[in-house]
Amino acid sequence: MPAVRSRPAALAVLLLAFALVAGCTQTPTDGPNTSPGSGHRSSSQGRSSSQAPTPAKPKRPNIVFVLTDDLSWNMVKYLPRVKALQKSGVTFSNHFTVNSLCCPSRSAIFTGEYPHNNGVFRNVGNDGGYRGYLKNHNEQKSFAVALRNQGYRTAFMGKYLNGYRPNRPAAPGWDEWDVAGNGYPEYNYRLNENGTQRRYGAKPDDYLTDVLAHKAGSFIDRSASGDRPFLLEVSTFAPHMPATPAPRHAKKYADLKAPRTAAFNKLPTDAPGWLKTVPPLTEKDIKNGDATFAKRVRSALAVDDMIGRLQQHLKAQGIADDTYFVFSSDNGFHIGEHRLRRGKQTPYDTDIRVPLIVTGPGVPAGRTMKELTSTIDLCPTFAQIGGAKLNTADGVSMLGLWHGKHPKTWQQAVLVEHRTDGRMSPADPDYQANKHGDPPTYQAIRTADQLYVEYGAGQREYYDLAKDPDELHNLIGTMPAAKVAPVKKALAALRSCHGSKECQRAARVK
Repeated sequence: MPAVRSRPAALAVLLLAFALVAGCTQTPTDGPNTSPGSGHRSSSQGRSSSQAPTPAKPKRPNIVFVLTDDLSWNMVKYLPRVKALQKSGVTFSNHFTVNSLCCPSRSAIFTGEYPHNNGVFRNVGNDGGYRGYLKNHNEQKSFAVALRNQGYRTAFMGKYLNGYRPNRPAAPGWDEWDVAGNGYPEYNYRLNENGTQRRYGAKPDDYLTDVLAHKAGSFIDRSASGDRPFLLEVSTFAPHMPATPAPRHAKKYADLKAPRTAAFNKLPTDAPGWLKTVPPLTEKDIKNGDATFAKRVRSALAVDDMIGRLQQHLKAQGIADDTYFVFSSDNGFHIGEHRLRRGKQTPYDTDIRVPLIVTGPGVPAGRTMKELTSTIDLCPTFAQIGGAKLNTADGVSMLGLWHGKHPKTWQQAVLVEHRTDGRMSPADPDYQANKHGDPPTYQAIRTADQLYVEYGAGQREYYDLAKDPDELHNLIGTMPAAKVAPVKKALAALRSCHGSKECQRAARVK
């Protein structure tokens, strides 16, 4: 006869089971994983999944997430299919990145954590890039692992993290993996295709964004016939420089110019030291900026085409109404504002405010939501859609907002964290000299109508965005301390918060 387990022993087993649940995930799995009907099995991981996916519950929504690289808000007006998404869904006008730099932003999206918790502040080094992401054990926190453990079929395509190379293993949580390393030129790249490296050349059919569109469409078609919901993330390299357009778009928008906002070629009053030394734009600078803006728009047109193509696949399979379609960017971009040549990394809205547009089940058409949201809020939102529980994410689910609901209480501020040692390598695809915007380490807080910045060297900025939306009047020297105190206090709390509850409390500006 089997021994009867004592009540204390049973309780210990139960507590141990709860202790195994962590992060954005439940029980970790390795990836990529063999997909039903795909015929692919990873040769790069060297081991099989430790646990088979939980059978999917019926009628859970699918997710298609298109994440662009450096696509700024001022480009959306030139993308017809993205504009169509706005008409049929919800636009978030106050969505912000935690860091206007590729890898920190993407790491925050995957984990739902601020950089001070996931440890990824830069594109390279021990505190950045793919190496830093692995060092801080972030892969098992990804929303992909959480959703796959809930029965979702998952696929990731395009750009993963800075420093990832196609000879590296695929990340855990992804059933299908089609990822490039240096895909910025759009040609002459290698893809890790489910553990097998494949070289692509310079023929028109090798254009990376189009290759991703084809693979993504195929994944949708194959997944639609199964009984599992799916998660598809297509992470483009476009419109990151060199912003190579598809051949069919090479002559589009030939005379397009960079927007001439009120901040174009102007410094803010009482500018911080790093910005104060930037010289005015020359005619050559302005001409180069216009050419860059037009080129970026042309390269984004292939992404726009891809969006239309994926929507056609969803409609053809009869699953468009059951699929959340999410469009966003890792960070913004400036060209000429505050005298800065092309670039990012600053705490200004050009760089930190990014598009977020959502369509799908229960999402109202043509709605704009003004609540403050952050890139760290995507992971918990995806997890809630899939029925997964989170324990370490700093963000909060936006699903209610996606459905057009205005919560009684919501975060009143978002945190932006930028760290640099002043030695960004010219080999970094995001390298930029001071004239392009190379700020020192800073932390900033963005509310609905305020921007407050603290630099590591002690300098500060404060902008009243209700009166000064172009951030031209730094009021820190004239603003009464009592006026600045609430955002200063909130920044102090946010910069060290851990977990959703604590970070949400810290995001209240009193």
